[in-house]
Amino acid sequence: MIRGSLVALVTPMHADGSLDWQALDALLDWHIESGTNGIVAVGTTGESATLAVDEHCEVIARVIQRVAGRVPVIAGTGGNATAEAVELTREAQSLGADACLLVTPYYNKPTQEGLYQHYRHIAEAVSIPQILYNVPGRTGVDMLPATVERLADIDNITGIKEATGDLDRAREIIDICQGRMAVYSGDDATATELMLMGGDGTISVTANVAPAQLAEVTRLALAGEADAAYALDSKLATLNEALFLESNPIPVKWALADMGRMEHGLRLPLTPLAEQHHAAVRAAIAEANA
Repeated sequence: MIRGSLVALVTPMHADGSLDWQALDALLDWHIESGTNGIVAVGTTGESATLAVDEHCEVIARVIQRVAGRVPVIAGTGGNATAEAVELTREAQSLGADACLLVTPYYNKPTQEGLYQHYRHIAEAVSIPQILYNVPGRTGVDMLPATVERLADIDNITGIKEATGDLDRAREIIDICQGRMAVYSGDDATATELMLMGGDGTISVTANVAPAQLAEVTRLALAGEADAAYALDSKLATLNEALFLESNPIPVKWALADMGRMEHGLRLPLTPLAEQHHAAVRAAIAEANA
């Protein structure tokens, strides 16, 4: 089981939108040196929605190559068509990913039975460990705990990224899964509390900017050291908020560029962070000692 601070890694781009391999390599080395426990490549924060399929697979391959087994690599391979998700997941397995992260099918709004059949089909088609990803605020569909419980019986469905920010929901999932799958926070603001109630880690946007701090607060939370975990988490609270002043990954990519770790590169329809937010993001980074 993969546990700990897992970064939902950005995909660095040059100012013209082309992929920046040198910056990607440098980010990966920085994360591993900073104690990040795993890399999530080409998820929502990695701009999977703006990458062509060949680019998507190329980023996964480059991440696996650069990481070279130092930490687990989880490849984002979800899609709103089940057949597409199968093909991406199969490719990630062939490239050497340790697991795959599969977002709920977006836009077409399947029923709970449709969600169950979607994930069951992918798990039966590809043997790699698979992590469910529930983020209804972005996809328009909410995978309910009862559906998660059904999916927990499938051997290679090994975890869920629960990104609703609803701690009652997270507690229910932890209880009903009874250790059959890992439960990861997908909401930085509530991640520490989720881990202290029995979760297994966080798949974090904030870890892009403050990897050492996230690794330490995660270590403390997983060890049950609540007071120390909350104390460190409080220093990250403003940053957690600032990185969502506009749609993710707009603020986090601006922050990394402002820190000198990559260029200001986004693809339309995403646009650069509005100037009115620059000071707030800079102040949040300083407060977090990032």
